Amino acid sequence: MAESPHTMDSSDEEDFHDASDSFLEPHFGEGADAPPTPQSDCQCQHTDTGGVEDVPPPGEIAILHVSSDTVSLGWTFTDASVRCSFHLTYTCNTQTESLYIRDSNTARVEGLHPGTEYTFSIRRVAESGNQSKATSISVVTEPLPPEKIMVYQVSSDSVSLSWDAPAGEVGGYIMACCCERETVQELTTDTNSLMFSSLSPGVKYSFYVSTQLKNGTLSKPAVITAYTKTHLESLLEDLGLEQHYTEKLSLSTVLQIDEKTFADESAKCHSDLPWCFLKKLMMVNVTARNVKCTSVCESNCDASSGNTELDLDNLVNSPNSGDMLNPLDIITALFLCSNGFVQQEMALKMSMCQFSVPLLLPNSDTKQCTLMLWAMRDIVKKYRPQSLSESKGFIEERIVLSELPMVSFVRLGECSLSKSEILNKLLSNSQQYHDTFVHRNMECGDSPRRISNGLAEISWYLPCGNKNIDIFGEAVAVANLRGDIALFEAQYSFLCQTSAAVFVFFDNLDSEYRLLTNQHNKAQVFLVGNHQSKTFSLDALKKVATELNLTNSNIILKTKQMNDADFVKNLRKTVRDAVENSKTKMQVEQMADIAHELGILVDEDSPECQSAKQNADAITAEIQDIPQYKEAQLPLQGQIWKELTRLEKEECRLKKAGAENIEEYKSDLLVQKRQLRKEQNCYDMSNAMTCFIRAISSPGIERSYFLKWMRINLDNLSREKLSGLREQYKEKCQKSENKEEIKDLDRQLSNSSLGTEHFLREMGQIYEASVSLPETDPSRQQLQHLPKLCAELLLNGFPLELVDGDASNIPLRWVSDVLSQLNTLVRPKNKILVVTVLGVQSTGKSTLLNTMFGVQFAVSSGRCTRGAFMLLIRINEDFKKVLNCDFMVIIDTEGLKSPELAQLDDSHEHDNELATLVVGLSDITIINIAMENSTEMRDILQIVVHAFLRMKEVGKKPKCQFVHQNVSDVSAHDKNLRDRKLLLQQLNEMTQAAAKMEKKEENKSFTDVMEYNPDTGNWYIPGLWNGNPPMAPVNAGYSEAVYDLKKNIIKILGDCESSANEILEFMEWTRSLWNAVKHENFIFSFRNSLVADAYMRLCTEFNKWEWEFKKHMYTWVTHAETRISNFGTIGVKSEISDMGEFLSHLKSEACSELSKWETKLLQNLTHYFKQPEGHVHLVEGYREDFSNSAKSLRREMESSVLNQLEAAADIRQGMKKLDKIKESHTNILEQKVLGLIEECHKKKAQRTEKELDREFDKMWDKMVSELSFAELKTTDIFAKVYCHLRMNLTRKGSHASELVNQKKLCDCGTEPFKYTAEGLYHKFKHTLSKLFNIQDHTTAVQRMADSIIAACTQFVTEKVERKTNYHDNYILEILHMIDNRLISNPDMKTDIGFEVSLKQHICGVAAREFQKMHEDFIQENDPYRCLNQYKDKYRADFKDLFHARDQCQKKAEEFTNLCLKPAVEAYVNSSLGPDIIEEMLTSKNSLQFGTRIFFQYSILKDLLSEDKFENYLSYICSYEDYVKNWIFDQIVERFSTGSTMSELEDRHLKASIKSIKNAITKAQMDKNGNLMKFVEDICRELGNELVISQDALGAFMTLNNANQEQFAHWLTACVEEMGQALRETFKKTDIQIKLKQLRVNPQNELFTKVIGCGKQCPFCKAPCEAGGKAHSDHCASIHRPEGLGRFRFMDSGKLDTDICSSLVITETKFRCLATNYEWYPYKNYKDIFPDWKIPPDGSLEASDYWKYVMAKFNKEFAKEYYAKPADIPQSWKYITRKQAEKSLKESFSIK
Repeated sequence: MAESPHTMDSSDEEDFHDASDSFLEPHFGEGADAPPTPQSDCQCQHTDTGGVEDVPPPGEIAILHVSSDTVSLGWTFTDASVRCSFHLTYTCNTQTESLYIRDSNTARVEGLHPGTEYTFSIRRVAESGNQSKATSISVVTEPLPPEKIMVYQVSSDSVSLSWDAPAGEVGGYIMACCCERETVQELTTDTNSLMFSSLSPGVKYSFYVSTQLKNGTLSKPAVITAYTKTHLESLLEDLGLEQHYTEKLSLSTVLQIDEKTFADESAKCHSDLPWCFLKKLMMVNVTARNVKCTSVCESNCDASSGNTELDLDNLVNSPNSGDMLNPLDIITALFLCSNGFVQQEMALKMSMCQFSVPLLLPNSDTKQCTLMLWAMRDIVKKYRPQSLSESKGFIEERIVLSELPMVSFVRLGECSLSKSEILNKLLSNSQQYHDTFVHRNMECGDSPRRISNGLAEISWYLPCGNKNIDIFGEAVAVANLRGDIALFEAQYSFLCQTSAAVFVFFDNLDSEYRLLTNQHNKAQVFLVGNHQSKTFSLDALKKVATELNLTNSNIILKTKQMNDADFVKNLRKTVRDAVENSKTKMQVEQMADIAHELGILVDEDSPECQSAKQNADAITAEIQDIPQYKEAQLPLQGQIWKELTRLEKEECRLKKAGAENIEEYKSDLLVQKRQLRKEQNCYDMSNAMTCFIRAISSPGIERSYFLKWMRINLDNLSREKLSGLREQYKEKCQKSENKEEIKDLDRQLSNSSLGTEHFLREMGQIYEASVSLPETDPSRQQLQHLPKLCAELLLNGFPLELVDGDASNIPLRWVSDVLSQLNTLVRPKNKILVVTVLGVQSTGKSTLLNTMFGVQFAVSSGRCTRGAFMLLIRINEDFKKVLNCDFMVIIDTEGLKSPELAQLDDSHEHDNELATLVVGLSDITIINIAMENSTEMRDILQIVVHAFLRMKEVGKKPKCQFVHQNVSDVSAHDKNLRDRKLLLQQLNEMTQAAAKMEKKEENKSFTDVMEYNPDTGNWYIPGLWNGNPPMAPVNAGYSEAVYDLKKNIIKILGDCESSANEILEFMEWTRSLWNAVKHENFIFSFRNSLVADAYMRLCTEFNKWEWEFKKHMYTWVTHAETRISNFGTIGVKSEISDMGEFLSHLKSEACSELSKWETKLLQNLTHYFKQPEGHVHLVEGYREDFSNSAKSLRREMESSVLNQLEAAADIRQGMKKLDKIKESHTNILEQKVLGLIEECHKKKAQRTEKELDREFDKMWDKMVSELSFAELKTTDIFAKVYCHLRMNLTRKGSHASELVNQKKLCDCGTEPFKYTAEGLYHKFKHTLSKLFNIQDHTTAVQRMADSIIAACTQFVTEKVERKTNYHDNYILEILHMIDNRLISNPDMKTDIGFEVSLKQHICGVAAREFQKMHEDFIQENDPYRCLNQYKDKYRADFKDLFHARDQCQKKAEEFTNLCLKPAVEAYVNSSLGPDIIEEMLTSKNSLQFGTRIFFQYSILKDLLSEDKFENYLSYICSYEDYVKNWIFDQIVERFSTGSTMSELEDRHLKASIKSIKNAITKAQMDKNGNLMKFVEDICRELGNELVISQDALGAFMTLNNANQEQFAHWLTACVEEMGQALRETFKKTDIQIKLKQLRVNPQNELFTKVIGCGKQCPFCKAPCEAGGKAHSDHCASIHRPEGLGRFRFMDSGKLDTDICSSLVITETKFRCLATNYEWYPYKNYKDIFPDWKIPPDGSLEASDYWKYVMAKFNKEFAKEYYAKPADIPQSWKYITRKQAEKSLKESFSIK
């Protein structure tokens, strides 16, 4: 800004003057800074006539400099001799400013607005202050150029600019577009944006934007440059593919499952088009090219349909397809933006759809084209030329290797004929027309091509061998060049040198005909013209024909007289003749040399592809004879691997064991396996495998190329050999007469088959063999990277062989380690869902999967799927939330064979194994069936139903969809209703048959096995080909039907309740399913750690709920018993006075609590099974068991609680009479003492202590003699017990009653119970068994009796220790216990005599103990004894009263010590039991009591850690005693150290002291001064928690004259002291004594919890570990050698080493009481012991624990059992303690 006059000082003026000097000269001379011409138009000068005459005005004003915010002015002096100053004023519409200037004739004014007209006025100011007239000038400041200019949109022919308006007034903008210094366009606008259109593509333009004022003044221009996009860039942007031009599309991206995959709506914008095309193409849908945006279509349709009036002009001028994209542009763009593997897949799928595929791919940016040799490498064609029609032979080969004549079709100049449409007619016969080439009359075919001109496409005509159908008798390649050959000379030259004939379509030959004569043509040239065209020139045609030496046969003209059909017929004949007469045949592979000569790129020339090709060729070039090559280079997968497979299965089935000792036999098998592995390790790695492993270790893309080259080379080799064999095989199979021939052919097929899977299989065997070596072995360490390599391949989309179809086995270690590595590579994104297809061989299973998921499982006749292959497909991030998984695993399996063929090589068994495995691994299984062959279908269904039934039994619930192929009728679904009913009927029959075989006959129908709806579970799919192959395209109906099936499968998987498996879980399923499959009886052989984990979690949760239930009821019963004990005393608040009514109330309350908790338990169970995590579906089968266990627990608790309540109520009721007697005695005593005191006071004589004692004794003796102490009657407990025993046995019949009368109860139980065998036969057997130390029936019954007696004795001991009175419920409970134990051992067949004698023995012992307990109780509560007990206390009280002493402190101490302290101590003891149990269940060692399974693991691990023979012996022979003692030791160990016990005791002690203090405080509120009332209030307040002794309370209340207030004070102090004293007492008391004093015995409760049902394995006596008490099946994780259970061989007397988990799969037989000592096969043990489940060992190592024990202590066990030591198998002797512990973990599924 210029400064105002009053702010300026002299220094400012001087500075300004100095600065202005520089402006004077330019004003007077011509300078470079002279203002631009437009500004001179904006200045105007004048002199103001006003002012003072004597001061001369300034001279003419000159403009020295103008910018956007500055103006510099100069003027002349009229009288330079006079000092003067100047007053400068400048104004505009919004601003007026002035300033003074001294001694200078220039001025610089700053801070002006740009683009604004200012008027400057200068007056001369004399020293006197007078001013001259004003001299004025008008100046416009320069406008600013636009700001922040930017290019916001670029296309191939337009650029859009935008900018911000500059400051100041703007009239508009002038814009210029320049290219190479030449102005292309000039535009004006008054807005802030503009688009330049009609530009050239791919050109650099400069854009100048100037601001223009209203007066025309222009600013300096703002400049920006931009390149227009090329046609390619523009199109890629429209298609949303610009990113992929540099980062090529990969196959995993194309195949990944996302929302677009299942979006049915059409493309909404151009960027959707490529994905719609790819989606359809990958599913081989022939409508793939018919893609366009719905927005364009709908707008056109809406425009036409909305107009109801007649408007012919509008119809004529309706919108064309200008906004639509040509399909060829989309295809070209996708090929340019894809890597080689996507290009290959696209070319293959296009070929299957009978679309032409790119031969030469143009790049409109680089003006180069590429020969798409690699892209076409995967296309294999099968056809029958006329020459082979007689022999019914066929040719099958890769199309790029086929030596065929090629006919090319090109265009010169414009052409009115549609070359491509004519070509389509040429290649199509009258029965099936197909658009092989895109043409102008197709949908979007008339849209202008933007990047696909220069594209040469190729297709093939392949004959079928039928003269009536074939157009050409031999195969012909047909090429079609898009665009004018004048513009694409390189492509034209290439076609001329590779073709047999070139057909040039034209309208006018004048312009570029020289092109036809200049080419070095190897091909015949044919001219095809349209005579009807307006530009057609016959003269020009003659000229060219003459130059080219063409005859009439080389010229084809479409005349007016010729219709399209005749024209095509004529053209077809010409092509046929040209092909037949030409000898030019060339492979596409050979065209690469010509392409190189012409400077055309070849897609295979990339270094990665060439390097991979060399590596692959180096391997495959050595192959001459495939079987010999496999034997030499891939030896490990041959006979050795098959022998290993046989041994593995024999380990599981033991079919050939014969009479040999099973464990010895298994040990021998293990030795043989090790020997075979040793043989494998003796082989050096072959050259082929070394090269193979080195090649797949190369970086990413090169590895992919290598594997593809390997597959291509190997397929080519195999196809030569296999195609013929495969045809012979099919023919022989149809006849199936000579089965040996078929078998031989099958073997030849297997031996002659060689693919990449064989190399990967060998790699797996190399790895598996190396794993058998020591970990430190260098050979093993060098191969540790192999699983990771294979995992990377799997991740890249290559299939992994899951099941080796040739050996019918899974290399489990290899597959497991590969999957582990895969998990490491992808985690945490490692959730998978599995889809599998099953069905008869050669029914299109692989094709179905390929179509559905776009993958490439082998489908050609030269290769056939053997075994099972898995392949990974990524799930896109946006779709993961739908499926809740990261990958989908697709499993393709070999076809199940027909029954006739299956008999040849026992492959029926293989089919069963395979079906069971893949169904078990699948989340959904697609079953491919054919309705036409009912016999075959029944057999396949039987296999499938077996698999589903097995899965149901092991907890898996896969879904299934039945697919019926080759059903083409649109009404198939309705017509096939009868077929569906028939299918369901057959499925039901199959289910019943399978259930019978699997011994699961409760499954009556297929819907019992799995969810299946005949209407939604069946899919009808039309035939694959639309017409006669090889020229038939894929049927569009097939693709659409498969797409619908795919959508349905995804929907089912998305709706699936159970969560997806993680990769490691999938691995565990593979391992466990295959191990079970290898056994004959799958269901009873299945073991799975995931199921075990899920079962363990369920057991743990259920045990928590169960304990919460029990703990609550224990607390409730303790509280109820306290209320009963206080009933009828001052300590009860209840309004109910009748005990019967009170008991009924408590029972009702108890039932309510029990029902509430039962409901809670069942609800918890329901919620648990609803959760998606934790694999709960795997243990769904156990749900009913746990539900029954919950109900059973409620029944048990109800019986126990009600019994306790009744006993407590009856005992309390019995005490009421005694309490009244005691109260009466106490009252009389009090009156006597008070009378004595009064009498002594009357005598007024001083009494000594001795005199008072004499007086008191005299009074006491007199009172006692006067009171009537009727002796309490004792009850005859024996009589009561006998009465209940008789009642119990009356139900057993008259014989039982007779037996019970034969012996008095008082004579029973005096000696140990001994069961003796009855009858000579039984006695002889018993003697014999004793001789051989075998547990016979007598010994077993004796052990059962001992167990029952021990349990009942413990019950009696607990009751006696409570020192209460006898109650009949006690004996009833004992009888109930005996009955339950006998019922739960139905296999112990005993007679009524045993039961009577056992009950008599137990009841005799119990009656004896209860009689003593009752008598002790009577004695304890004798009124005389109770009165006499407190004599000294009464004496002391008498003396205190006599002397009138203060009794407050003493009475407080008495009340505390006699009443409160015992009550508090009892309260703590009643509460500690549940707390100790809780601590054991929740502490750091809580897991060992969490479930029975973990308890067994803990106890066995503890045994192993001590490793003492005595412990093992005790555990085996006295299991229950050992477990009880072990639990007791654990409790003692837990609570002997640390402060846990003190904390528990202190918690309850503090709670009770707090309650007492609160009661005292509450009682003090009633200030009536009555001590009796005060104490009663305290007792009443504590009545629900503490049981205060009525005797002690009565004694305390008698002779008590304490002051209430003082008493309360001392009582509070005493309670504190009592707390401290009890703490000290608790601290000093030994833990074992404490445990005996508890109301709830922790040892017993924990024992009951972990012992469960108490059942033991009928063979080896391993304890049952099943959760819940009401489980239907008993099971044990680990079984023992039978010798440990005293079994020995009768002939040798040696201990038996057989293990029942091995025996159950053999033909070996057993006999026992349950079989009536008849021999019975172990494998059918379920018939004898149906409630036991003994799965065979999952591996040889499963029972290593007990093998180790027996091997170590063989002699000790033999000595203890009076037997000879066992013959220990050799392999057992090498088992270490570490291995034993490892096997223990594996057996119990401990991580």
